[in-house]
Amino acid sequence: MQTIDQAGTFTLGDRMVKRLGYGAMQLAGPGVFGPPRDHDAALAVLRAALAAGVDHIDTSDFYGPHVTNRLIREALSPYPDDLVIVTKIGARRGADGSWLVADSAEDLRNAVHDNLANLELEALDVVNMRVMLAPHGRAEGSIARHVETLAQLQRDGLVRHIGLSNVTAAQVVESRGIADIVCVQNQYNIAHRDDDDLVDMLAEAGIAYVPFFPLGGFSPLQSETLSNVADHMGATPMQVALAWLLQRSPNILLIPGTSSVAHLDENCAAASLTLSDEAVASLNGIGSAG
Repeated sequence: MQTIDQAGTFTLGDRMVKRLGYGAMQLAGPGVFGPPRDHDAALAVLRAALAAGVDHIDTSDFYGPHVTNRLIREALSPYPDDLVIVTKIGARRGADGSWLVADSAEDLRNAVHDNLANLELEALDVVNMRVMLAPHGRAEGSIARHVETLAQLQRDGLVRHIGLSNVTAAQVVESRGIADIVCVQNQYNIAHRDDDDLVDMLAEAGIAYVPFFPLGGFSPLQSETLSNVADHMGATPMQVALAWLLQRSPNILLIPGTSSVAHLDENCAAASLTLSDEAVASLNGIGSAG
């Protein structure tokens, strides 16, 4: 089993975590809906992640729904003292598996309580507000009412730290005027670089940036340049894509997901890869071309 210490650490709220974490989304069934194909295998992946040194896990009660949180509780409770569980709210699942907006104050409060119940926690370490102002991607617009609701839940002691997901730089600035923001979770990877300036802005502020779809999501990254660098290093393209993110900025925390222990081991091995300046320059061209 690979370990991840070589990836280094960064602050997440009031905790120092290793920069390579684990995203639990893929533990649910197809389309992130329903139970896993193999219940015992899902539990094994979660336990293997902690054995590899992972100390932060990303999840949500709308994965399944309820599936990943209940798996995390079954596999890992009572939780190690150093484990940080990051969840998100702002959506719900339809009976057909559709993704629906659920961002009223009542929706957000109910979602926090659902996450607490299914994880069996008294307070949530970090809650990301998933913003869904547009059907696809991000859109400008005030998110003050969402953050104010989370800030009240924080004052009530149910939420320790607040993060944002699927947001613009302007929304980050607005939110920081309302509450302390400890992380931002947006789509970002070697080919999708719209957030380059935001990554740097957050790094200067000491705020973690957590890219979702670090490996391309449901359509894995495909690039001749990426494959060539990987072949030269004796690594997989996905390992190189993760290593590029780790070298991109010290505030980047990774949460690659998988439902396979073998694939988890491959992801963890990315922590030990060091890309040369020449390789980084070559890889940077992928995003520029895109």
